Amino acid sequence: MHQIAMIGTGSMGSMMTLLFAENGVKMSIYDPSESNRKKAMDKAKQDGLESKVTAYSDYESLCNSLSSPKVFFFSVPHGSVGDAIVDSLWPYLEKGDIIIDGSNEHWENTQRRQGKLVVRGVGYVGMGVSGGYQSARGGASFSPGGEDWAVEAVMPFLRTVAAKDVEGNPCVQKMGAGGAGHYVKMIHNGIEQGMMSALCEVWGIMNSGLGLRYEEIADIFEKWNTKGELRENFLVGIGVDILKQKDPENKKHVLSEIQDKVVQDVDESEGTGVWTSEEGMRLHIPIPTITSGHQMRLASAYSTKRKRVSKAMGGRLVTPQSIECEDREGMIEQLRQATYITFLASFIQGLTLLARADDENRWGLDFSKIIAIWRGGCIIRSEHISELFLKVYKNASKEILSDPLANETVAAEFKNAFPALKKIVSRSIEADAYIPTLAATLEWLKYSTTEEGLPTEFEEAELDFFGWHMFDLKGHDSGKAVTGRYHFGWRSAKGIPEPSKIVRL
Repeated sequence: MHQIAMIGTGSMGSMMTLLFAENGVKMSIYDPSESNRKKAMDKAKQDGLESKVTAYSDYESLCNSLSSPKVFFFSVPHGSVGDAIVDSLWPYLEKGDIIIDGSNEHWENTQRRQGKLVVRGVGYVGMGVSGGYQSARGGASFSPGGEDWAVEAVMPFLRTVAAKDVEGNPCVQKMGAGGAGHYVKMIHNGIEQGMMSALCEVWGIMNSGLGLRYEEIADIFEKWNTKGELRENFLVGIGVDILKQKDPENKKHVLSEIQDKVVQDVDESEGTGVWTSEEGMRLHIPIPTITSGHQMRLASAYSTKRKRVSKAMGGRLVTPQSIECEDREGMIEQLRQATYITFLASFIQGLTLLARADDENRWGLDFSKIIAIWRGGCIIRSEHISELFLKVYKNASKEILSDPLANETVAAEFKNAFPALKKIVSRSIEADAYIPTLAATLEWLKYSTTEEGLPTEFEEAELDFFGWHMFDLKGHDSGKAVTGRYHFGWRSAKGIPEPSKIVRL
C-alpha cells in the first residue's frame, strides 16, 4: 500500500489524503471539481506533504500514475456517483486491483458493484469510515467488508491509519462478506441519530426548562463525561466545547446564533439515517428511538413549513415552559440517567436490527469486533456502553445476539434508570418541552417488556372482524409471530353465514 488514488477530495477525502500521505503513502488525487483539487493540494502544502500528493484532472492520467496492482479509495456521495466512477475506471482496471469504497454508500449498491467487478478479478471493499473529517485526519474507525483476499490485502495498512482505542488497539476489523461493512456503518449512523436527538432534547430541557446558562450546562456535561455511564462519550464531550464556544467578533455563543434546521436527510447528502429507518420497517424490528430522532430532523429541516403551519394556527401550539424544581441537582441526575438509558436504547435497537440483517445475509458478523471498532475514532464511542456490550457478547447465545435486551445485565441497566426516564418525560410533557426521542424510548421500554396486557388485543379483534385475519387465544398462544388459529363471526357477510362462536381453523 505505497500508492493510493483518492477519488473525491471533499472534507473527508482531503483529510484522509493527508492522513495516508503522512503515513508514507504516495497519493494520486482526483475530483471532478477543480476547486476541490486545489483545496486538497493547498492543505497538503500547509502540512508539508505536497511531495506526497499529486492532483490529476482525468481518470486516464490518474490510473497511469499508479503501479500495479492499483488501489483506489472512494470518498464520494452515495448512489449513482459511485457507479459512474466504476464505469469510468473500467477500461483501466486489471485483475488484482482493489477499490476501497470509503463513502457512506448503501450496502446493496456495494454488493451490486462487487458482483460486477468480480468477473474482472477486481476487489471491491465496502468500508464504513466513521468519525467525521477530524477523525479522517487523525484516524477514523473503519468497518471493511468484501472478498477475503481484498480485505486481507488492505488490513495491514488500515490498522496503521485507524484510530486507536483506550488500550491502543486499532479500530478496524473485517466485518464480513458483501456489503456488511457499509451495513455496519449504516447502523452506526442510525444509533448516532438516536443519541444526538436525545442529547439535544436534554439540552433543551436544561436550557429552556431549568433556565441553565450554556456554561452551567457545559459544566454538567463535563462531569457526566468524566465518570459514570456517560464517561468518555464523544457526543457529550463535544457538547462541552459547543456550549463554551463564543464568536470572537460579537462575543455571543456560537450555538445561540444557529438556526434550528437540520437538512442532511432532506437534501440527501446523508442517507444512512433514512436507510436505517427503512431497514427497521423492512425487517420488522421496532427502532423508535432511532426513527423518532430521524422524524424530528425531518421536521427541523422544513423550518419555513413550520412557520406557515404556525401562522395557520394563529401562533405556535406550545411554548416550552419553566420547570419548577425544588431539587435541581436531583433532576439533573434524572436527566443524566434518562440520557444514558436513551443512548443505550439506541444501541440496542441498532444492534438488534443488525443481527436480523446478519441472519438474512449470512455475513457471519462478530458483534464483539463491531463493538471494538466503536471504541475509538467514531461518533458513537462511549466507553461504559462499549465495556457493557463486550461483556454481553463475550459468550452470548444466539438468542442474546438476536435480542440483547433479553440479557440480564443489559436489562438491569434499563430497570435501574427507567424511573428517572419516566419522571423526566412526565415533567417535560407538562412543561411542553420537545422530547420525541426520550418519550419514544419510554414507550418502547413499556411495550417491549410487557409479557401480556398490550391493548393490541383490540386491534386483533378488529383485524379479524373486517379481514378474517384470525387470532390466538390466551393460554393457547404458540409464542411465535405467526398467524393465529382462531376466528369469530363478528358480523355475517351478506349471504355468507359466519360462525357464532370462536372456531379453530
